[in-house]
Amino acid sequence: MGDLVRRGGAPAAVRRAGARDLVRRIDAATPRDRDRAVDALRAFAILGVVCGHWLVTALVADSGTVRGASPLQHMPGLAPVSWVFQTLAVFFLVGGRVGAKGYASARARGESYGSWLGARMVRMFRPVAAVTVVWAVAAGVMAAAGVDGGTVGALGKLVWSPLSFLLVFAALTAATPLVARLHPLWPLTVVLYVDLIRLGFDGPAALGWINVAAGWLVPYCLGAAWARGGLNDRRTGRVLLLGGAVATAGLVLFAGYPASMVGVPGGALSNLDPPTLAAVTFGLAQCGAALLLVGPLRRILARPAVWAAVALLNLSAMTVFLWHQTAMIVVTSTALFLTGPLPGLHTVPDGPGWVLARLAWLPVFALVLLVLRSAFGAYEQGRDGRTRVVRSGSPAPVREPRGV
Repeated sequence: MGDLVRRGGAPAAVRRAGARDLVRRIDAATPRDRDRAVDALRAFAILGVVCGHWLVTALVADSGTVRGASPLQHMPGLAPVSWVFQTLAVFFLVGGRVGAKGYASARARGESYGSWLGARMVRMFRPVAAVTVVWAVAAGVMAAAGVDGGTVGALGKLVWSPLSFLLVFAALTAATPLVARLHPLWPLTVVLYVDLIRLGFDGPAALGWINVAAGWLVPYCLGAAWARGGLNDRRTGRVLLLGGAVATAGLVLFAGYPASMVGVPGGALSNLDPPTLAAVTFGLAQCGAALLLVGPLRRILARPAVWAAVALLNLSAMTVFLWHQTAMIVVTSTALFLTGPLPGLHTVPDGPGWVLARLAWLPVFALVLLVLRSAFGAYEQGRDGRTRVVRSGSPAPVREPRGV
């Protein structure tokens, strides 16, 4: 009996030993001067986008078609959910810091702007090419099979939404040499005047698209200032957090801006499409909170196991960002084909029952996303499926375990 127990326990012991070895290797491969808190903030921003989309996006089956819907449309009291999961400002804050530091390092090495930008664009758009090709084929197959055009459009919109933000991020990355020393107040002023003209004086609605660049340039410039050594005192974080929160509350309560920080179907105004002044001030509050968390995060991430989890998530950050909506679509469409409409997947999101049912589906979405990550993660990691957990200064490549 003792031998049998030992044999049965051996695989688990081997797995634990392998996990401990991986944690040690990741920790050893990390340069001492790497700011682990930045990686944690990036991971937080990606997970916020993923969970936010899964919670506030529904695909309703209706008379042979599938259309998009949102619980925020039927239950406006859930607007605070968008305050937690709309984390794009943190994504651009980190992007500005990483972009500015990366370009400064490239210049110090004598690397040209074109070489630096080309390497970043390849890393960014190699996984984009994969999702684009897959969905182009999928759309063609659905059209050939006679799937309703409205359904194809609704699904395509869900997939395109993350890509649109990535295009903005790529444009700001390309402009890093021009904007790295730009004070965030300049793009913030642009957003203010654009909203004043289009909303206060009934100006052309198309003017709002200027805010797509100007709005996200605000946290990007904050990140660049952070890279230059600014924003390191806690007072700055508190001013951004409190000032941004007060400004956002004032805009929502007295200026007619929506309380939801994401778009709501049927709403008269979206805070996100294009970004409004309220979305930008809310982003300032988020950036302030992120800066205040840097110190505690650094202490927590000194633990090798915690850092390993963050590092491994960052290895697949782009894959997770690009494929999370596909995971939801796969679960939704497969369940509809096999069983018909199910609560939390295909029903109108108009009550607490839908919310509870949707929460129960989230682990299924995550499992399918894990499968998609295993299938398409190589496009992010490179030709041989290997990548460095820490790209700069890493002594040796670390192969991440399958299925992580």
